[in-house]
Amino acid sequence: MARCPTIHRSFAEQAARAPEKTLFDLPGGRRITYRETGLTVQRIAARLVAAGVTPGDRVAAQVGKSPEAVALYLATLQLGGVFLPLNTAYTGAETDYFLDDAEPRVLVLAPGGEQRYPARRTAGLVVETLGTEGDGTLLSGTDRHEAVHPVADGDPAAILYTSGTTGRSKGAVLTHGNLTSNCRALLDAWQYTAEDRLIHALPIFHVHGLFVAVNMTLVAGASMYYLPSFDAAAITALLPRATVLMGVPTFYTRLLRSGGLTRESCAGMRLFVSGSAPLLAHDHRAFEARTGHAIVERYGMTETNMNTTNPLTGGPRKPGTVGKPLPGTEVRVVDADTGERLADGEAGSIEVRGPNVFSGYWRMPGKTAAEFRPDGFFITGDLGRFDEDGYLSIVGRAKDLVISGGYNVYPKEIEELLDAHPKVAESAVIGVPHPDFGETVVAVVVPAPGEEPTERELLEAVAGDLARFKHPRAIRLLDRLPRNVMGKVQKAALRERYRDLFTGSDA
Repeated sequence: MARCPTIHRSFAEQAARAPEKTLFDLPGGRRITYRETGLTVQRIAARLVAAGVTPGDRVAAQVGKSPEAVALYLATLQLGGVFLPLNTAYTGAETDYFLDDAEPRVLVLAPGGEQRYPARRTAGLVVETLGTEGDGTLLSGTDRHEAVHPVADGDPAAILYTSGTTGRSKGAVLTHGNLTSNCRALLDAWQYTAEDRLIHALPIFHVHGLFVAVNMTLVAGASMYYLPSFDAAAITALLPRATVLMGVPTFYTRLLRSGGLTRESCAGMRLFVSGSAPLLAHDHRAFEARTGHAIVERYGMTETNMNTTNPLTGGPRKPGTVGKPLPGTEVRVVDADTGERLADGEAGSIEVRGPNVFSGYWRMPGKTAAEFRPDGFFITGDLGRFDEDGYLSIVGRAKDLVISGGYNVYPKEIEELLDAHPKVAESAVIGVPHPDFGETVVAVVVPAPGEEPTERELLEAVAGDLARFKHPRAIRLLDRLPRNVMGKVQKAALRERYRDLFTGSDA
């Protein structure tokens, strides 16, 4: 693959080509152009240089979503720095872990947040602030830094920490080549151009919101309706003026409950993308029936950016699948123990190789080596299967696989049956300790509105389609499933809640 310009250089080229074009279209009618953003990038870069940032230094940001936060990302790339976005929901103790591990030169916090880290100023860490209203110390200077540090494809551009559901979070080091190659592949796959107007309602401390939605917009020279967070009313009001929406499954389930979602309001839209968590097949079908648009599901992760996508053209968008590998990316399903490729239809370990795959975990060479096969394929930890048309389906995480009495149970198979029941809104299947079987299957179910399904009727509904060892031994009802900010069900929390179901008291 030809060497791509960096994300910063591509943005700078778009700013030079169409300086007065709107990049950020904000609630309330304010618009920020490419030229204005470029000037902000240079002002922030000057401030970072004054703070001592040199190529390779980490710049950590735990700030609210704003146009200036994107400018901070671009300024870090301009200097050859390594951008470290942190979830604003992280506690002080969690943030301390990331700071100790990554050792950033600069930490950028929301105004007032600097009071949480007074001692760190003496440890070589410069603390700056950045607000959501154009405020903060990071914007207080008037100097501009125009020089761009030359980088190679293999140089680090960002560190994103994994969610850390098992053990400590790991810092995935993503290179400039990772970001640019994946961005170009997505631009081609989704035919995303300067004519597009994206509704951006995702957080920007994650792959989907930053490295997919923002990077594609910057590189293509497109425009964004830039919302602080998901707001169904705001999004439905924007649909007639937009062309693309990128979201997580909860976006679409909530939009389906909105009266403003119609074929007429979506007439100018050309693309709806869903990712970061599985989209229920019945929501996929309901959305298409309501709007006339089939949602494009794709598959990616922190360490690899995007790996696969359902097609924009030239083939069906299959509900329940994440499509085919992106050009330049290889995806295989293998036996986890032997590494042997499995036949279509067989579930196994998903492995990925390509220019999108990260360079390794920050300061964890042993862990990095353990996650790669000798031939360079990255072991994702996801489980999946290919169908006869080459479409990939995700059946779960390896850590979520239930091994009951020596038999493998894939939660997705049971969840699909339960989700199809008219009295069920959604479900999550987990494994919990069992004195006889080691583990056994428990289904946690969210009832459909107004419904009160019994354990017996749900068990009877799925029993005929499942081998006996796959039958849930208990069903528990909850008002809602625990999820992280990207909409992923937190099965670790469910396992902890119900871990004593068969060995002690019901938690």
